[in-house]
Amino acid sequence: MVFSSLLFLFLFLPAALAFYYCSPRRIRNLILFLTSLIFYAWGEPVYIIIMLVSTLTDYSFGLLLDRPKMTPMKRKWIVVFSIIVNLALLSYFKYADFFIQNVNSLLGTEIPLTELSLPIGISFYTFQSMSYIIDVYRGTAKAQRNWIDFGTFVALFPQLVAGPIVKYNTLAEQLHKRSENIKMFAEGVRRFVIGLAKKVLLANNIGLLWQAISVSNPDSMPALTAWLGIIAFAFQIYFDFSGYSDMAIGLGLMFGFRFNENFNKPYIAQSITDFWRRWHISLSSWFREYVYIPLGGNRLGLTIQMRNILIVWLLTGFWHGASWNFILWGLYFGVILIIEKWWGLKLLLCLPRWVRHLYALMLILIGWVLFAFDQPSLIVSYLRAMAGFNHQSLWDSGTVYFVYTNAILFLVLIIASLPKKQWLRINELSLFHLVWYGFLFFLSVAYLVDETFNPFLYFRF
Repeated sequence: MVFSSLLFLFLFLPAALAFYYCSPRRIRNLILFLTSLIFYAWGEPVYIIIMLVSTLTDYSFGLLLDRPKMTPMKRKWIVVFSIIVNLALLSYFKYADFFIQNVNSLLGTEIPLTELSLPIGISFYTFQSMSYIIDVYRGTAKAQRNWIDFGTFVALFPQLVAGPIVKYNTLAEQLHKRSENIKMFAEGVRRFVIGLAKKVLLANNIGLLWQAISVSNPDSMPALTAWLGIIAFAFQIYFDFSGYSDMAIGLGLMFGFRFNENFNKPYIAQSITDFWRRWHISLSSWFREYVYIPLGGNRLGLTIQMRNILIVWLLTGFWHGASWNFILWGLYFGVILIIEKWWGLKLLLCLPRWVRHLYALMLILIGWVLFAFDQPSLIVSYLRAMAGFNHQSLWDSGTVYFVYTNAILFLVLIIASLPKKQWLRINELSLFHLVWYGFLFFLSVAYLVDETFNPFLYFRF
């Protein structure tokens, strides 16, 4: 089940809210936990066992860490064993076939593939469970003694499927003590409607253009068509993922939770360093706090810092999927970030603002080519097409048609990617505010009723 579906909007969500607010406060976490299990089991009833096993395992490890007579060495081994269990589950379901395929290719063996489908959200809830164990070990959070409360943290359906990744110490207090109110609920509805509109009206529509261009043969593609396609993909993945994050944050507010922001207008970035402070913030901060800093961060000299950056970005790429293109994508950004930290940022500061912005956008778009295609030959062919090597002219009649039919949509996407000016902000108490968001919701629902194209790109992660 996805948020941008009629089933969720008109059946699941109203029922979940009704049961939650009609229940006594003392059992609301239980209601939310059970609701989240139903949400997850709706699409994959078998894989709910995997999530429950992961939840129960880390809950038990947390209690062991909290025992007063536990020695420092034993506590370290508990953390290590917990991480091994979590990563073993994630690796088996997400990466087993990738490793088998590569072993078969290198050694000429014929090891059969597992051919298991990927449990939805496993990359997100695994990282959340790991953050709990590490936070308890560090002493930045107390062990959760109530299994229902811990299960609610792991399975919380607003951010279970696609984040944002919520660290335990962010929600620990809110699990025990939160205050739902009308103002917070209204803000949650507003944020949810914005996310729904971004996902359904913007991402889905520009995704149709990317779908049309991406299935074409890049070996005979004009340069402008190739650029148009990857720009469409850049907009699709941004409004798709940020829209889903907005919906998750909005749902959290409806149930009394405050999640951290996950996006901050990434396409206005003026460097790749700036871009990764704005894109998928929860994932970047997770790797920074639990991998980069423990490895030594920037405290042990430039060489160690460069090593740490490459490790983090190798893992970041691999987190996104079991494919070499994701590893290449991660290392691509890792190398750029090293160059920027070494001397690139100083050079960029000497350039005009628009040059810095163009520099960032060009590198981001090249990165999206690595991300979008899982076959090396397609990556090379598409990059050649963008460079103008695959066609005698910059455009053809197909390019003109794509521009003509999507010009207004591109204009809306550009405006929606920019920070809002103060005079464009809407007073939340005004009648216009209610009419505007009501209109967005109506348009989104009308689109869902009449349209079958409703993908969610981050489902596969």
